[in-house]
This record gives sequence, structure tokens and C-alpha cells, in this order.
Amino acid sequence: MAGGLDHLVIVARDLDGQAAFYKRLGFQVGARNRHDWGTLNNIVQFDGCFLELLTTEDGFQRPAKGTPVAQFADTIVEYLERREGLAMMVLEGFDTAKDHLAFNAAGIGFPEEFYFARGAKRPDGSDVEVAFSLAFAKNDTTADAGFFVCQQHAPEMFWNPAFQAHENGAKGIARIVFTAEEPERHRAFFEAYTGVSSAALPTGGLRFALARSAVDVLPGAACAEAFGADALPGPLDAPQFTVVEYDVEDTAAVVAKLIASDIPFDKRDDRVVVPASAAMGVAISFSQAAQV
Repeated sequence: MAGGLDHLVIVARDLDGQAAFYKRLGFQVGARNRHDWGTLNNIVQFDGCFLELLTTEDGFQRPAKGTPVAQFADTIVEYLERREGLAMMVLEGFDTAKDHLAFNAAGIGFPEEFYFARGAKRPDGSDVEVAFSLAFAKNDTTADAGFFVCQQHAPEMFWNPAFQAHENGAKGIARIVFTAEEPERHRAFFEAYTGVSSAALPTGGLRFALARSAVDVLPGAACAEAFGADALPGPLDAPQFTVVEYDVEDTAAVVAKLIASDIPFDKRDDRVVVPASAAMGVAISFSQAAQV
């Protein structure tokens, strides 16, 4: 069964601009990486989970339909045709074959698992290889979100505390917000995908508390109340990921960094929110106490 949050795939048409923006936010952004099928990424790493800032390279050619890599690439390409933002949520995997079988048994699986390796760089600039196996899950209620489980085969080559220190004091991803007008319609999928039962929220939403981080499925009104209607990507005409909230040491330090970087934000009670319009499609929230 899958574990906690592994990473989020946040896509943009201009990866250089996206990486520069996350640096201005106060995150440490890693070196550029390339996948053999033609996607490019930069990594923002925390203790146990990370952000994958991603785009397609110039001249990108979509993989053939039905191939394992198409399960990943098609989601990215089709998402970028519509918008930018948080395209895919990824859980930590320990046995991809078992996760694949479990997803199929629950009726949310894709036909095949997917294994790949790529080059990476250590903090000292040396080259290493990292490798991953993926099992994908299908949520038929929306085309604006992708889901899979990722098992790392060389974790000692990937995780490094030197990459996990951020100027803004971010310690990790506290929660991801999935906005849907009828949260109950998504209960069965998220329970099958995460392997955890939901808890009802007083705002009318559902929370799926993972071993690391959490997913909140919130109606639009509750999401707007918590983060501000102007902060959300719009229009919210389909269920989608709308907010990533980071656990930080001190929101005052975040405010100082945002002011110095000339990034718009809204201070709302115990959280600081950067609107999706400024953050390439997904609202960014910083909180010392990530609660609805």
C-alpha cells in the first residue's frame, strides 16, 4: 500500500520562469533534469517529499498511445493545453506491482506499470542515476488531475539534506486542496488511491490524512473562505487541485521575503496566500498551523 505524499507535479509552459519564481518565493530549486521522452524538470526537495516543476522541451513528441510512458506524458500535455498549475499528485510507493494490482482491483488502475531512470546531480555537482517505478490511478470524475504512486529504487542518490534548507523556512507540504462542489463524489476514489478513510470537515469537505501531508477535498465556497476567492485558479468549473499549503517556521519571515521579491500576497489569519494568478496556476499558502 502507498505511504505518505511523495511529490507534486506542478507544470508550466516556461520552466525557466517557474524555477525563477520559486526561487523568489524563497525555495531552494535544484538543477535542471531531463527525461528521455522529452520532459524537463527542476526539483524542490523537503524531508521525505518534493515538488517537481515540469514542462515539455522544444520539439516534444507525444509517446505512442498505449505505451507506459504515455500514462504520464499524456496527462502533462493535455493539462498544459488547458492551463498551468498542479497537474499530478504522487504518493510514496514501496511495491509498485502490488499498488498496480490494488488499483486495478479497485477499478481505478491503468493497464501497465512504468519504470524509468534518469541522470541527476549531487550538491557537489557529481553525476548520479536515479530510478523509479510508477503505478497510475484514474479518477474518472475529472480530467484536471492526475494520480500515481512512485517507488524509488535508489533513494540514497536522490534525498539529500543539503537540498532541503529553504530561505522561506518551509519544512514541508502540509496539505493539498482539491476543490469540488460535491466532495462526497470523490470519497471512493481518494480512499482507494490513498488507502486511508476520510474524515468530515466542518466546512462540508473531506480530509484524507496521509502518513505525510494531507489532502482536503473542499467545496468552492469553503476554499474561497479559507484562502480568498481571488487567490484561486479560475474558473472552478471542474474538480481540480487549487492550493498547496506549506508548513513554515515563521509566517512573518515569509511576508518579508515576499515583499522583498515583489510577489503579491494576502495575509489571512494564520496563513499567507500567494494567488494562483501570480503563481502559474496554483495558489500557494504558507502556514504555521495548517487548518481549515
